[in-house]
Amino acid sequence: MDEFPADSGLTQSLLRQVRAGDAKAFEQLFALHRPGLRRAVARRLDPKLRARVDPSDIVQDTQLEAFQRLADYLERRPMPFRLWLWKTALQRLLKVQRRHVEAARRAVGRELVQPDPLSPPLDQQLPAAGPSPSQNVAGAERAQRVRQGLKQLAESDQEIVVLRTFEGFSFEEVASLLDIDPAAARKRYGRALLRLRQVLLEGGLRESGL
Repeated sequence: MDEFPADSGLTQSLLRQVRAGDAKAFEQLFALHRPGLRRAVARRLDPKLRARVDPSDIVQDTQLEAFQRLADYLERRPMPFRLWLWKTALQRLLKVQRRHVEAARRAVGRELVQPDPLSPPLDQQLPAAGPSPSQNVAGAERAQRVRQGLKQLAESDQEIVVLRTFEGFSFEEVASLLDIDPAAARKRYGRALLRLRQVLLEGGLRESGL
């Protein structure tokens, strides 16, 4: 696990309490990560399924599965708890979307649908705009152009930019989530940024705006 950033001190403390048999500690532990998991699931949920699938239900199923597999996780500790939860949640989402595809007997998009990369709360993570109205307008226009530019990239490029740049995962964590080598994650990310830069320049965004 040395290649992954360590869990926070609070997460590690709660994990020790869970190992010692404190059932309430797991509830506290999952509560720390629930908001982020729900946002991630909601962003990736196929738009065609949003009327039938509630992201909170997927997160709840993730909590149950995590609790059932917790003893094995604590025994092996293959990765940080946060990363393990994310993988579990995204796998649950994948199963749900596959099930709906099979039930409907028609395609509903790729298995792990890309989010609108700068939809809230991701757009809130962009550098803060200046106080003047003109700067606010310029910042909103730049965010819109980046959003449109990302949508022109291949889905694999969109995914790695979102995970690395906006959701803050390390390259090692991104590699684990995508089941690729860390070196490959770095290369893919670099290529994705170059493609995004080219798309934005072709769309009229000046170098100073990148």
